[in-house]
Amino acid sequence: MEKKKLLKRVLIITYYWVPMGGSGVQRWVKFSKYLPENGWQPVIYTPSNPDFPLRDESFLKDVPECCEIIRQPIWEPYRIASLFSKKKNLNTGMLRKGEKTSWKDNFLNFVRSNYFIPDPRVFWVKKSIKFLTNYLHENPVDVIVTNGPPHSMHLIGLGLKKKLGIRWIADFRDPWTNIDFYHALKLTNSSDQKHRALEKEVVRTADIVTVVGKSMQEEYLEYSDHVKVITNGYDQSISPKKVKRDNKFSIAHIGLMNADRNPKMLWKVLNKIGEEQPGFLEDLNIKLIGKVSENVLNTIEENYLTNQLELIDYVPHNEVHILQQTSQILLLVVNDTPNAKGILTGKIFEYLMARRPILAIAPEDGDLAEIINQTESGEVFGFLEMKKLEIFILKSYADYKNGSLEIKSHSIEMYNRQNLTKEMVALF
Repeated sequence: MEKKKLLKRVLIITYYWVPMGGSGVQRWVKFSKYLPENGWQPVIYTPSNPDFPLRDESFLKDVPECCEIIRQPIWEPYRIASLFSKKKNLNTGMLRKGEKTSWKDNFLNFVRSNYFIPDPRVFWVKKSIKFLTNYLHENPVDVIVTNGPPHSMHLIGLGLKKKLGIRWIADFRDPWTNIDFYHALKLTNSSDQKHRALEKEVVRTADIVTVVGKSMQEEYLEYSDHVKVITNGYDQSISPKKVKRDNKFSIAHIGLMNADRNPKMLWKVLNKIGEEQPGFLEDLNIKLIGKVSENVLNTIEENYLTNQLELIDYVPHNEVHILQQTSQILLLVVNDTPNAKGILTGKIFEYLMARRPILAIAPEDGDLAEIINQTESGEVFGFLEMKKLEIFILKSYADYKNGSLEIKSHSIEMYNRQNLTKEMVALF
Protein backbone atom coordinates (compact mmCIF):
# COMPACT_ATOMS: atom_id res chain seq x y z
CA MET A 1 0.00 0.00 0.00
CA GLU A 2 1.43 3.36 -1.03
CA LYS A 3 2.19 5.71 1.85
CA LYS A 4 0.38 9.02 1.85
CA LYS A 5 2.81 11.82 1.08
CA LEU A 6 3.36 14.16 4.01
CA LEU A 7 2.58 17.78 3.27
CA LYS A 8 4.83 20.66 4.23
CA ARG A 9 3.16 23.20 6.52
CA VAL A 10 2.56 26.91 6.00
CA LEU A 11 1.23 29.12 8.79
CA ILE A 12 -1.05 31.82 7.36
CA ILE A 13 -1.80 34.72 9.70
CA THR A 14 -4.89 36.58 8.49
CA TYR A 15 -7.63 38.66 10.03
CA TYR A 16 -10.06 37.77 7.24
CA TRP A 17 -11.28 34.19 7.09
CA VAL A 18 -14.49 32.27 6.56
CA PRO A 19 -17.34 32.71 7.25
CA MET A 20 -16.52 36.35 6.50
CA GLY A 21 -17.69 37.74 3.19
CA GLY A 22 -16.15 40.41 1.00
CA SER A 23 -12.95 40.80 -0.97
CA GLY A 24 -10.52 40.61 1.95
CA VAL A 25 -11.15 36.92 2.62
CA GLN A 26 -10.86 35.63 -0.94
CA ARG A 27 -7.12 35.79 -1.58
CA TRP A 28 -5.97 33.29 1.04
CA VAL A 29 -9.11 31.16 1.03
CA LYS A 30 -8.42 30.53 -2.66
CA PHE A 31 -4.68 29.96 -2.15
CA SER A 32 -5.52 27.53 0.66
CA LYS A 33 -7.95 25.68 -1.58
CA TYR A 34 -5.16 24.76 -4.01
CA LEU A 35 -2.21 24.47 -1.59
CA PRO A 36 -2.67 20.73 -0.82
CA GLU A 37 -2.42 19.71 -4.47
CA ASN A 38 0.90 21.56 -4.50
CA GLY A 39 2.23 19.70 -1.45
CA TRP A 40 1.37 22.17 1.32
CA GLN A 41 -0.97 22.04 4.31
CA PRO A 42 -2.45 25.44 5.25
CA VAL A 43 -2.49 26.28 8.96
CA ILE A 44 -4.71 29.32 9.50
CA TYR A 45 -4.30 31.64 12.47
CA THR A 46 -7.25 34.03 12.73
CA PRO A 47 -9.40 35.77 15.38
CA SER A 48 -12.24 33.83 16.98
CA ASN A 49 -14.40 36.97 17.36
CA PRO A 50 -13.55 39.35 14.49
CA ASP A 51 -15.63 42.37 13.59
CA PHE A 52 -17.14 41.92 10.13
CA PRO A 53 -20.28 43.28 8.44
CA LEU A 54 -20.60 40.59 5.75
CA ARG A 55 -21.08 36.85 6.07
CA ASP A 56 -20.65 34.43 3.17
CA GLU A 57 -21.06 30.73 3.86
CA SER A 58 -20.19 29.85 0.26
CA PHE A 59 -16.47 30.16 1.01
CA LEU A 60 -16.65 27.23 3.44
CA LYS A 61 -16.49 24.72 0.58
CA ASP A 62 -13.12 26.17 -0.50
CA VAL A 63 -11.43 25.23 2.78
CA PRO A 64 -9.57 21.92 2.24
CA GLU A 65 -10.08 19.04 4.67
CA CYS A 66 -6.43 19.07 5.75
CA CYS A 67 -6.59 22.75 6.71
CA GLU A 68 -5.84 23.37 10.40
CA ILE A 69 -7.56 26.44 11.82
CA ILE A 70 -6.38 28.11 15.02
CA ARG A 71 -8.62 30.80 16.47
CA GLN A 72 -7.72 33.14 19.31
CA PRO A 73 -9.85 35.97 20.74
CA ILE A 74 -9.11 39.53 19.71
CA TRP A 75 -10.05 42.79 21.44
CA GLU A 76 -11.01 45.64 19.15
CA PRO A 77 -12.00 49.16 20.21
CA TYR A 78 -15.17 49.36 18.11
CA ARG A 79 -17.47 48.94 21.11
CA ILE A 80 -15.95 52.02 22.69
CA ALA A 81 -16.42 53.91 19.42
CA SER A 82 -20.10 52.94 19.30
CA LEU A 83 -20.67 54.82 22.55
CA PHE A 84 -19.77 58.04 20.73
CA SER A 85 -21.04 57.42 17.22
CA LYS A 86 -23.49 55.20 15.37
CA LYS A 87 -20.73 54.52 12.84
CA LYS A 88 -17.69 52.39 13.52
CA ASN A 89 -15.39 55.16 12.43
CA LEU A 90 -12.29 53.53 13.79
CA ASN A 91 -12.59 51.33 10.74
CA THR A 92 -10.42 52.99 8.09
CA GLY A 93 -12.55 51.56 5.34
CA MET A 94 -15.19 54.14 6.29
CA LEU A 95 -12.87 57.11 5.78
CA ARG A 96 -14.05 58.42 2.43
CA LYS A 97 -14.21 61.82 0.86
CA GLY A 98 -17.59 63.27 0.02
CA GLU A 99 -19.28 61.72 3.05
CA LYS A 100 -20.68 63.98 5.76
CA THR A 101 -18.92 63.65 9.09
CA SER A 102 -19.78 65.03 12.50
CA TRP A 103 -17.30 66.35 15.05
CA LYS A 104 -17.63 63.01 16.85
CA ASP A 105 -16.67 61.16 13.69
CA ASN A 106 -13.69 63.46 13.15
CA PHE A 107 -12.61 62.94 16.75
CA LEU A 108 -12.81 59.16 16.38
CA ASN A 109 -10.84 59.42 13.13
CA PHE A 110 -8.10 61.31 15.00
CA VAL A 111 -8.04 58.75 17.82
CA ARG A 112 -7.98 55.81 15.42
CA SER A 113 -5.24 57.39 13.30
CA ASN A 114 -2.85 58.32 16.09
CA TYR A 115 -3.45 55.89 18.96
CA PHE A 116 -3.98 52.60 17.09
CA ILE A 117 -0.96 52.25 14.83
CA PRO A 118 -1.02 50.67 12.34
CA ASP A 119 -4.71 49.83 12.93
CA PRO A 120 -7.18 48.90 15.69
CA ARG A 121 -6.11 45.22 15.54
CA VAL A 122 -2.75 46.17 17.06
CA PHE A 123 -3.86 44.88 20.49
CA TRP A 124 -3.73 41.34 19.07
CA VAL A 125 -0.03 41.53 18.14
CA LYS A 126 1.81 40.81 21.42
CA LYS A 127 -0.52 38.06 22.62
CA SER A 128 -0.39 36.42 19.18
CA ILE A 129 3.40 36.43 19.11
CA LYS A 130 3.45 34.81 22.54
CA PHE A 131 0.81 32.21 21.66
CA LEU A 132 2.33 31.32 18.29
CA THR A 133 5.86 31.07 19.69
CA ASN A 134 4.67 28.33 22.04
CA TYR A 135 2.57 26.70 19.32
CA LEU A 136 5.41 26.62 16.79
CA HIS A 137 7.82 24.99 19.25
CA GLU A 138 5.47 22.01 19.43
CA ASN A 139 4.01 22.23 15.91
CA PRO A 140 6.73 23.38 13.49
CA VAL A 141 5.95 24.92 10.12
CA ASP A 142 8.18 25.45 7.10
CA VAL A 143 7.13 29.01 6.29
CA ILE A 144 4.98 31.81 7.73
CA VAL A 145 2.73 34.09 5.66
CA THR A 146 1.13 37.27 6.96
CA ASN A 147 -1.71 38.86 5.02
CA GLY A 148 -2.52 42.55 5.27
CA PRO A 149 -4.28 44.84 5.62
CA PRO A 150 -4.85 45.01 8.50
CA HIS A 151 -1.10 45.51 8.71
CA SER A 152 -1.01 44.48 12.36
CA MET A 153 -0.83 40.95 10.92
CA HIS A 154 2.60 41.85 9.51
CA LEU A 155 3.75 42.97 12.95
CA ILE A 156 2.96 39.46 14.22
CA GLY A 157 5.12 38.04 11.45
CA LEU A 158 7.87 40.53 12.25
CA GLY A 159 7.88 39.47 15.90
CA LEU A 160 7.98 35.75 15.04
CA LYS A 161 10.78 36.30 12.54
CA LYS A 162 12.89 38.03 15.18
CA LYS A 163 12.24 35.34 17.80
CA LEU A 164 12.28 32.16 15.70
CA GLY A 165 13.95 32.99 12.39
CA ILE A 166 11.37 31.02 10.34
CA ARG A 167 11.09 31.93 6.67
CA TRP A 168 8.50 34.73 6.39
CA ILE A 169 6.48 36.05 3.45
CA ALA A 170 4.67 39.37 4.00
CA ASP A 171 1.74 39.46 1.57
CA PHE A 172 0.19 42.86 0.81
CA ARG A 173 -3.32 42.92 -0.71
CA ASP A 174 -3.14 46.71 -0.47
CA PRO A 175 -0.30 49.13 0.30
CA TRP A 176 0.32 50.54 3.77
CA THR A 177 1.06 54.29 3.69
CA ASN A 178 0.03 54.55 0.05
CA ILE A 179 -3.42 53.04 0.53
CA ASP A 180 -6.30 55.09 -0.88
CA PHE A 181 -7.58 56.41 2.47
CA TYR A 182 -4.20 57.20 4.05
CA HIS A 183 -4.50 60.85 3.04
CA ALA A 184 -7.82 61.00 4.95
CA LEU A 185 -6.28 59.94 8.27
CA LYS A 186 -5.82 62.76 10.77
CA LEU A 187 -2.16 61.93 11.39
CA THR A 188 0.31 63.94 13.38
CA ASN A 189 3.85 64.09 11.99
CA SER A 190 5.09 61.61 14.59
CA SER A 191 2.27 59.16 13.81
CA ASP A 192 2.99 59.38 10.10
CA GLN A 193 6.68 58.71 10.74
CA LYS A 194 5.80 55.70 12.91
CA HIS A 195 3.62 54.22 10.15
CA ARG A 196 6.40 54.65 7.62
CA ALA A 197 9.07 53.25 9.92
CA LEU A 198 7.01 50.12 10.67
CA GLU A 199 6.21 49.63 6.99
CA LYS A 200 9.88 49.91 6.06
CA GLU A 201 10.94 47.47 8.81
CA VAL A 202 8.38 44.87 7.69
CA VAL A 203 9.41 45.10 4.04
CA ARG A 204 13.13 44.96 4.84
CA THR A 205 12.87 42.11 7.36
CA ALA A 206 10.57 39.73 5.46
CA ASP A 207 12.35 37.10 3.38
CA ILE A 208 9.88 37.74 0.57
CA VAL A 209 7.30 40.50 0.06
CA THR A 210 4.41 39.68 -2.26
CA VAL A 211 2.17 42.37 -3.73
CA VAL A 212 -0.78 42.35 -6.14
CA GLY A 213 0.46 44.87 -8.71
CA LYS A 214 3.49 46.42 -10.39
CA SER A 215 3.08 49.89 -8.89
CA MET A 216 3.25 48.51 -5.36
CA GLN A 217 6.24 46.39 -6.34
CA GLU A 218 8.10 49.48 -7.60
CA GLU A 219 7.28 51.28 -4.36
CA TYR A 220 8.63 48.51 -2.12
CA LEU A 221 11.70 47.74 -4.23
CA GLU A 222 13.11 50.89 -2.64
CA TYR A 223 13.41 48.92 0.61
CA SER A 224 13.97 45.34 -0.55
CA ASP A 225 15.16 43.36 -3.60
CA HIS A 226 12.80 40.49 -2.72
CA VAL A 227 9.45 41.94 -3.84
CA LYS A 228 7.35 39.73 -6.12
CA VAL A 229 4.04 40.35 -7.89
CA ILE A 230 1.35 37.69 -7.47
CA THR A 231 -1.96 39.18 -8.49
CA ASN A 232 -5.41 38.21 -7.34
CA GLY A 233 -7.33 36.01 -9.74
CA TYR A 234 -10.43 34.05 -10.65
CA ASP A 235 -11.48 30.53 -9.72
CA GLN A 236 -12.46 28.69 -12.90
CA SER A 237 -14.13 25.88 -10.92
CA ILE A 238 -17.15 28.02 -9.98
CA SER A 239 -17.86 29.56 -13.36
CA PRO A 240 -21.34 28.76 -14.76
CA LYS A 241 -21.18 27.23 -18.23
CA LYS A 242 -24.18 28.72 -20.01
CA VAL A 243 -26.21 31.79 -19.13
CA LYS A 244 -28.83 33.93 -20.82
CA ARG A 245 -27.93 37.58 -21.26
CA ASP A 246 -30.10 40.29 -19.73
CA ASN A 247 -32.87 41.54 -22.01
CA LYS A 248 -32.09 45.08 -20.92
CA PHE A 249 -28.95 47.09 -21.77
CA SER A 250 -27.51 46.36 -18.33
CA ILE A 251 -24.46 48.05 -16.87
CA ALA A 252 -23.50 46.18 -13.69
CA HIS A 253 -21.12 47.06 -10.88
CA ILE A 254 -20.33 44.40 -8.28
CA GLY A 255 -18.97 45.44 -4.88
CA LEU A 256 -18.75 48.51 -2.67
CA MET A 257 -19.44 51.82 -4.40
CA ASN A 258 -18.56 54.66 -2.07
CA ALA A 259 -18.00 58.38 -2.66
CA ASP A 260 -14.46 57.85 -3.96
CA ARG A 261 -15.81 55.40 -6.55
CA ASN A 262 -18.79 57.47 -7.62
CA PRO A 263 -18.56 57.61 -11.47
CA LYS A 264 -20.22 61.01 -11.84
CA MET A 265 -19.02 61.26 -15.43
CA LEU A 266 -20.87 58.06 -16.35
CA TRP A 267 -24.17 59.21 -14.85
CA LYS A 268 -23.90 62.47 -16.81
CA VAL A 269 -23.18 60.60 -20.04
CA LEU A 270 -26.12 58.24 -19.55
CA ASN A 271 -28.40 61.19 -18.83
CA LYS A 272 -27.21 63.02 -21.96
CA ILE A 273 -27.71 59.98 -24.20
CA GLY A 274 -31.14 59.41 -22.65
CA GLU A 275 -32.20 62.92 -23.62
CA GLU A 276 -30.91 62.55 -27.19
CA GLN A 277 -31.47 58.87 -28.06
CA PRO A 278 -35.09 57.68 -28.28
CA GLY A 279 -35.71 54.43 -26.41
CA PHE A 280 -32.35 54.43 -24.60
CA LEU A 281 -33.72 54.99 -21.11
CA GLU A 282 -36.39 52.32 -21.63
CA ASP A 283 -33.63 49.81 -22.43
CA LEU A 284 -31.13 50.94 -19.78
CA ASN A 285 -30.68 48.98 -16.54
CA ILE A 286 -28.08 50.16 -13.99
CA LYS A 287 -27.36 47.25 -11.63
CA LEU A 288 -25.43 48.11 -8.47
CA ILE A 289 -24.72 44.92 -6.53
CA GLY A 290 -23.39 45.47 -3.01
CA LYS A 291 -23.17 48.44 -0.65
CA VAL A 292 -23.82 51.84 -2.25
CA SER A 293 -23.27 55.18 -0.51
CA GLU A 294 -25.84 57.96 -0.29
CA ASN A 295 -23.42 60.13 -2.26
CA VAL A 296 -23.76 57.80 -5.26
CA LEU A 297 -27.53 57.50 -4.99
CA ASN A 298 -27.90 61.28 -4.83
CA THR A 299 -25.81 61.75 -7.98
CA ILE A 300 -27.89 59.16 -9.84
CA GLU A 301 -31.06 60.99 -8.77
CA GLU A 302 -29.61 64.33 -9.89
CA ASN A 303 -29.14 62.84 -13.36
CA TYR A 304 -32.72 61.51 -13.49
CA LEU A 305 -31.67 57.85 -13.64
CA THR A 306 -33.51 56.55 -10.57
CA ASN A 307 -36.06 54.66 -12.69
CA GLN A 308 -33.22 52.81 -14.42
CA LEU A 309 -31.53 51.86 -11.14
CA GLU A 310 -31.67 48.36 -9.68
CA LEU A 311 -30.09 47.93 -6.24
CA ILE A 312 -29.10 44.40 -5.20
CA ASP A 313 -27.71 43.71 -1.73
CA TYR A 314 -24.64 41.57 -1.09
CA VAL A 315 -24.69 38.37 -3.15
CA PRO A 316 -22.77 35.23 -2.04
CA HIS A 317 -19.55 34.79 -3.96
CA ASN A 318 -20.62 31.56 -5.63
CA GLU A 319 -23.67 33.32 -7.13
CA VAL A 320 -22.18 36.63 -8.21
CA HIS A 321 -20.56 35.07 -11.28
CA ILE A 322 -23.99 34.48 -12.78
CA LEU A 323 -24.84 38.18 -12.45
CA GLN A 324 -21.52 39.08 -14.07
CA GLN A 325 -22.05 36.81 -17.05
CA THR A 326 -25.66 37.81 -17.65
CA SER A 327 -24.83 41.54 -17.72
CA GLN A 328 -24.29 43.37 -20.99
CA ILE A 329 -21.46 45.55 -19.62
CA LEU A 330 -19.40 45.26 -16.44
CA LEU A 331 -18.53 48.54 -14.73
CA LEU A 332 -15.28 48.93 -12.83
CA VAL A 333 -14.41 52.20 -11.10
CA VAL A 334 -11.07 52.96 -9.46
CA ASN A 335 -11.03 55.35 -6.51
CA ASP A 336 -10.17 58.89 -7.58
CA THR A 337 -7.41 59.16 -4.99
CA PRO A 338 -3.65 59.96 -5.03
CA ASN A 339 -2.67 56.28 -5.49
CA ALA A 340 -5.17 55.61 -8.29
CA LYS A 341 -2.56 54.27 -10.75
CA GLY A 342 -1.63 51.46 -8.39
CA ILE A 343 -5.17 50.35 -7.46
CA LEU A 344 -5.84 46.87 -8.79
CA THR A 345 -9.19 45.78 -7.42
CA GLY A 346 -9.73 42.04 -7.18
CA LYS A 347 -12.99 42.12 -9.14
CA ILE A 348 -11.14 42.77 -12.42
CA PHE A 349 -10.02 39.13 -12.56
CA GLU A 350 -13.50 37.73 -12.09
CA TYR A 351 -14.74 40.21 -14.67
CA LEU A 352 -12.17 38.67 -17.03
CA MET A 353 -13.61 35.21 -16.38
CA ALA A 354 -17.12 36.47 -17.19
CA ARG A 355 -15.91 37.52 -20.66
CA ARG A 356 -18.24 40.49 -20.86
CA PRO A 357 -17.13 43.96 -22.05
CA ILE A 358 -15.49 45.91 -19.21
CA LEU A 359 -16.06 49.64 -18.86
CA ALA A 360 -13.34 50.91 -16.53
CA ILE A 361 -13.00 54.44 -15.19
CA ALA A 362 -9.41 54.63 -14.05
CA PRO A 363 -5.99 56.12 -14.96
CA GLU A 364 -5.10 55.13 -18.51
CA ASP A 365 -1.50 54.48 -17.46
CA GLY A 366 -2.30 52.49 -14.31
CA ASP A 367 -1.96 48.80 -13.37
CA LEU A 368 -5.62 48.12 -14.12
CA ALA A 369 -5.44 49.64 -17.60
CA GLU A 370 -2.41 47.51 -18.44
CA ILE A 371 -4.31 44.28 -17.71
CA ILE A 372 -7.44 45.35 -19.60
CA ASN A 373 -5.40 46.45 -22.62
CA GLN A 374 -3.23 43.32 -22.65
CA THR A 375 -6.24 41.00 -22.51
CA GLU A 376 -8.40 43.19 -24.81
CA SER A 377 -11.25 42.79 -22.37
CA GLY A 378 -12.71 46.29 -22.48
CA GLU A 379 -11.86 49.98 -22.50
CA VAL A 380 -10.42 52.34 -19.90
CA PHE A 381 -11.46 55.96 -19.53
CA GLY A 382 -9.70 58.63 -17.49
CA PHE A 383 -11.69 60.47 -14.85
CA LEU A 384 -12.43 63.39 -17.22
CA GLU A 385 -12.83 61.64 -20.59
CA MET A 386 -16.53 62.28 -20.95
CA LYS A 387 -16.69 62.48 -24.76
CA LYS A 388 -14.70 59.28 -25.26
CA LEU A 389 -16.97 57.50 -22.78
CA GLU A 390 -20.08 58.75 -24.59
CA ILE A 391 -18.80 57.29 -27.88
CA PHE A 392 -18.18 53.93 -26.17
CA ILE A 393 -21.67 53.82 -24.64
CA LEU A 394 -23.31 54.71 -27.95
CA LYS A 395 -21.36 52.02 -29.83
CA SER A 396 -22.07 49.42 -27.14
CA TYR A 397 -25.77 50.29 -27.19
CA ALA A 398 -25.86 49.93 -30.97
CA ASP A 399 -24.15 46.51 -30.69
CA TYR A 400 -26.65 45.50 -28.01
CA LYS A 401 -29.57 46.44 -30.25
CA ASN A 402 -28.30 44.28 -33.11
CA GLY A 403 -27.23 41.41 -30.85
CA SER A 404 -23.47 41.74 -31.32
CA LEU A 405 -22.28 43.10 -27.97
CA GLU A 406 -19.49 40.62 -27.26
CA ILE A 407 -15.81 40.64 -26.26
CA LYS A 408 -12.95 38.52 -27.57
CA SER A 409 -10.56 38.67 -24.64
CA HIS A 410 -7.47 36.47 -24.44
CA SER A 411 -4.46 35.53 -22.28
CA ILE A 412 -6.46 35.44 -19.04
CA GLU A 413 -5.24 31.97 -17.95
CA MET A 414 -2.31 33.48 -16.03
CA TYR A 415 -4.89 34.83 -13.56
CA ASN A 416 -6.40 31.42 -12.79
CA ARG A 417 -6.18 30.76 -9.02
CA GLN A 418 -4.58 27.36 -9.61
CA ASN A 419 -1.75 28.89 -11.62
CA LEU A 420 -1.31 31.71 -9.10
CA THR A 421 -1.06 29.21 -6.24
CA LYS A 422 1.82 27.48 -8.04
CA GLU A 423 3.58 30.85 -8.26
CA MET A 424 3.08 31.45 -4.55
CA VAL A 425 4.28 27.96 -3.62
CA ALA A 426 7.46 28.54 -5.63
CA LEU A 427 8.29 31.32 -3.13
CA PHE A 428 7.69 29.02 -0.14
